[in-house]
Amino acid sequence: MPNTSHSKLILSGKILLALYFLLPGLMKFMQFELHLGLMQRHGVPAAELMLILAGIANIGGAVLLLANRHVRLVALGFAAYVILVNFMLHDFWNFEGIEAKHELQNFIKNLGILAGLLVLAGASKKRSLEMSSLLESDSKATSAS
Repeated sequence: MPNTSHSKLILSGKILLALYFLLPGLMKFMQFELHLGLMQRHGVPAAELMLILAGIANIGGAVLLLANRHVRLVALGFAAYVILVNFMLHDFWNFEGIEAKHELQNFIKNLGILAGLLVLAGASKKRSLEMSSLLESDSKATSAS
């Protein structure tokens, strides 16, 4: 019998992580020029394309988390995304003064988000990517070997 308080904690964390990616994903499109300028300021290559892809990944991944679909895969994908964001956009070593401190704070905050994503991935079911089960909830799907 599953531990219900454990399940509620996992569900709460999953919802909060989904919101952490969903809201910024929406903002990437609602404030496109602002985000594009930030990415260009940090020297992100192909910034416009990367911003569009990031927005789609944020929204799509958040929806999958909320729908309990491929949670492990999404959490690992978001973990890779957070690592990229940390090194591309929170490059505190390239700044001085208050700006460096602000970027360092964001870098460290993202390490906490990364930790949560890794815990969620570890607590989630490993799934196969068979076409027949793509839309199936993680709670109903069979585990991959």
